[in-house]
Order: sequence, then structure tokens, then C-alpha cells
Amino acid sequence: MNAQNTYSLGIDIGSTTVKVAVLDGAKILQFADYRRHFADIQGTLANLIEEALEKLGDLEVCPVITGSGGLTLAGNMHIPFIQEVVAVSSSLQKVAPQTDVAIELGGEDAKIIYFDAAGIDQRMNGTCAGGTGSFIDQMASLLQTDVAGLNEYAKNYKSLYTIAARCGVFAKSDIQPLINEGATKEDLAASIFQAVVNQTISGLACGRPIRGHVAFLGGPLHFLSELRNAFIRTLNLDEEHTIIPEHSHLFAAIGSALNADPASGTKMSQLVSTLRHGVRISFEVPRMEPLFSSEEEYQSFVRRQEQYNVKTADIETYSGNCYLGIDAGSTTTKAALVSEDGELLYSFYSNNNGSPLNTALNAVKEIYSLLPQDAQIAWSCSTGYGEALIKSALMLDEGEVETIAHYYAASFFDPQVDCILDIGGQDMKCIKIKDHAAVPSL
Repeated sequence: MNAQNTYSLGIDIGSTTVKVAVLDGAKILQFADYRRHFADIQGTLANLIEEALEKLGDLEVCPVITGSGGLTLAGNMHIPFIQEVVAVSSSLQKVAPQTDVAIELGGEDAKIIYFDAAGIDQRMNGTCAGGTGSFIDQMASLLQTDVAGLNEYAKNYKSLYTIAARCGVFAKSDIQPLINEGATKEDLAASIFQAVVNQTISGLACGRPIRGHVAFLGGPLHFLSELRNAFIRTLNLDEEHTIIPEHSHLFAAIGSALNADPASGTKMSQLVSTLRHGVRISFEVPRMEPLFSSEEEYQSFVRRQEQYNVKTADIETYSGNCYLGIDAGSTTTKAALVSEDGELLYSFYSNNNGSPLNTALNAVKEIYSLLPQDAQIAWSCSTGYGEALIKSALMLDEGEVETIAHYYAASFFDPQVDCILDIGGQDMKCIKIKDHAAVPSL
């Protein structure tokens, strides 16, 4: 191809997003976009290339793929693949060659890249997505907003709280009591961003100083100004040493395009057609034997389990003593009212919506609206993450450890139970029973 008519297409396929960048022969950006793929990588990429085709015409482009989700697709489409740190380095060399350290946050990964005379030193998170874009999405949902709303809240913060960012479970365990104690969403949002900063610096830098000219890259740092400001504040950077590139969320895609091979040209329409119809990616995944080999075996299992169904009774016609249990879990609140004979009079299961206390109150109010005058709650007990809070706020008679509460219920149905499995909103438990005592394993 003639150099002046050469176009390059950089494709960055991340864990949650797809980015594309089209450069002309003079390395000038002609088209770029960033979009969440929601696990449909091929469809999202095809849509983005179609948009570029509509804007630029059916150009012949030299494609290059990068990103954590791009290697398999590159192999199946016979498109060159480039390692992500090389792509990012290429973009920085072109746009900000003075960069000493680059901090990049993605959907499920975080990186710190050091540039010095000895070469490139990349630090990257492992298998956990704590402190990344997905973590921020979870925290925004906990505050009943989106990431943009979280950013707006953080602009008006007054205090910062210590919140773990190593994983969403620990963070929620820190945030939920703060919500219950009346912490403002503004302070919580800023604290969440500060937690991401602390996690990135402590977990990746591991004591190596971050100094000199620092570039901020990736979608979360591009779109969330207050997250970026938290990094700048913590690292004590001045304006001269803070690098915020114009297309920082597209840097890997742009860097891929900068490394295109002029001999590997193809029409954009052909790429779209291949993505729509021609790519069949197969994965060899070892599989376990099915739980049930036939429909008859499954139905036999169902019939066997039906004997453990809870017996129920009508609360509105009940008289006498009844007993209330409330399980304030990490993400949901459950309530059960049982009769003296162990019959279930009332059950409740609802998302906490940021306030387990208010959710528990809704259950209690509904119970009292249904309970006849000649029926009374003789005893009440709470369990779960919010055991102490619910017991104190509603003045319940007792609080019980969750594993013990599980055992009491399981032994009611089967006195010989020796193992209990529980999958909750933020934890999993295998509770082994020995000599009628629970031995938990989280």
C-alpha cells in the first residue's frame, strides 16, 4: 500500500470494554471509541468497526489487537497481537515521552508501569479485581448510584473513612456500618476512591516510589475526575508532573495502531463480515459429570427433597405464641415467624438497598399488620452480618452466631445432619457437624 493511504486499526479488548482507534499514515487519529462489551466481544467490536466504516468509508486498514481478552480472537482472525504494555509505551512515547510512571486502571486490572534507563518495570494485579473499575461499579451500586454519580458525590466530600479495596466483600463490610451510622454519600464516595488509590499504590508499587512525571491512563481514571484527583493528592503531584492525556482511555488501542504492519492490510467491511459470520472460537474446558444422568433421576431427587419442605400455617388465623428470627445478611435481609409447632407463619426476603435496618423494619411492620390480637411474639432473635445492629435497634431478645442458627434449622429437619452448605451474598460456608456441634469452614 502507498504510505500516504495507509491506515492502521488498533483494537484493545479488555475485560469489560472494547476500544478501537484508526490512525492515518501521518499517525493522526481519525476515529476512536470506547464501549462496554457485556461479554459480547465480537458483536461489540463489529459495531465499532461499522461505525468507523460509516464515518471514514471502507478503508483498507492494518489491524493490531491487544488487551487481556484479545489474544484468542487475534489468533482466530489471524490478526497480529501486541502485548499491552508495549502498546501503552508506544502511545506514551508519542504523546508524553517525559513519562516516568504510568498508572492505568481497567475494568478488572490495575497496572503501574515504571520507565527508566534500566528498561520497563510493570506491576499488575493478580486474579482479584479489587481496586479496579468493576470494584468501583459494585461500590456505586451499594450507594444506589452509578459511577458518574459516585464521582459527583465525591466532589463535595468533607471527611475520609478507611475502607478496604482489596476486595468488594471487605469494602462492603466497612461501608455498611458507615451507612448505618449516617455517613454521607459524599464522604463515602470520596472514601471509596481513596481506597482504590491506597490499594493501587500499596498493592502494586510495593514500596517503590512513584515520582517524576506520572501519567494517568484507563477508563476509570479518564472518566472519574475525583478518582484521578485522589491519586494526585496522595502522590503530592503538582501540575507540571501530572500527565492527563486527551485520549487516556484509548491509549492501548492507539499504541496498537502505532505498531501496525503495513503488509497486513484488509478492508474494514471484511473485518465486520468475519466478526459477524466467520469467527468460531472453541474452548476446550474440562467438564464434570452431570448431576443427573436422566430426567427420571432428577425427578427422584425432587421427590426425595420435598419431604424437607417447611410446613406453613396462616398467620391471620393463628393464636398463641410465635417466634421471630431476622437474618441481616451482607446484601439481603430475611425474616421468619414460626409457630410453637415449628410451622412457618410468615417469611420475608429482600435486598438491603443500603440499609438493613430499614429493610428489617419493613418486615416487622408487615408482621404486626397481619398478626391477630390473640397471637404474640414470645421471643425474637437476630443473626448474620447485622446481628448486633438489628438486636440493639429493634430490642430483640437474643443474637445468635450464623453458623449455629444454620445448624438449629438444619437439625430441625434432619437430626442426623453432618454437613451444611450455605452460599450468601458475600460469603460461602461449609459447616461440618460433629457431635451435634458446628465446625465452620469459610
